[in-house]
Amino acid sequence: MHPKKSTPIRVPTNRARMGRTMIQLKTAQDIALIREAGDILYKAIEAVRKSMVEGVTTRELDRILKNEIVKRGGRPAFLGYQGYPASLCISVNEEVIHGIPGNRKLENGDIVGLDVGVVFRERIADAAVTVGLGNVSAADRLLVRTTEECLAKALAVVRAGNRVRDISAAVYGHARSMGFEVVREYCGHGVGFSLHEDPQIYNYPAPGPNPKLRAGMVVAVEPMINAGTWKIKVLDDDWTVVTADGSKSAHFEHTVAVTEGEPEILTRW
Repeated sequence: MHPKKSTPIRVPTNRARMGRTMIQLKTAQDIALIREAGDILYKAIEAVRKSMVEGVTTRELDRILKNEIVKRGGRPAFLGYQGYPASLCISVNEEVIHGIPGNRKLENGDIVGLDVGVVFRERIADAAVTVGLGNVSAADRLLVRTTEECLAKALAVVRAGNRVRDISAAVYGHARSMGFEVVREYCGHGVGFSLHEDPQIYNYPAPGPNPKLRAGMVVAVEPMINAGTWKIKVLDDDWTVVTADGSKSAHFEHTVAVTEGEPEILTRW
């Protein structure tokens, strides 16, 4: 879930100005709560995945997800965010992100992006996974696998002392080497106190602020990779983002904490 416009965010006292960005550092207690939000998120996504069968509607999956989050003591981070009407962003085939659950029935061979945010004790975790249903084509399997590999390569450089653009380069380099394109208009971001915080983390080497990563930062890294053009358009519902040429798209995301050593992934699928 990405903002449609600039949104004010609550800024706690533990913060550091880096270039033209305001990075909100997290304490060990903050990270522990985000980790708990991530565990709720994982269990909710698992419930959705088990319910993904041919003929199920995306609205049914949204209901399942919301129930799983609420019964575990969390609340859906996306529901009501800038007017978004659901708990789950579910994006099928040519839909890149922000697909609104409705009457659409899943079909054999679909690739389905599940993007979920969970609030637990005012801390937020954000993750996305693309799942194939049934007999997925070889081309679509390659797209999904490559996008997940882009995320893995990006997470490998989420280390104190590296810079945001190192993450961007890892995603872009692998996607292009496999013949795929990278969505430009939407990006990863800081997360934890609010759904979207600094820094912005593009999936290509974009100009602009390039802050150094430091322990205490928590970021959502999320490659969005298209089989065809990198260009996108937004449908008339003012939310659903699709590829401009109708080609397939895949999306993966983890919330990860920067430490003095190995990065800690705070979400699972």
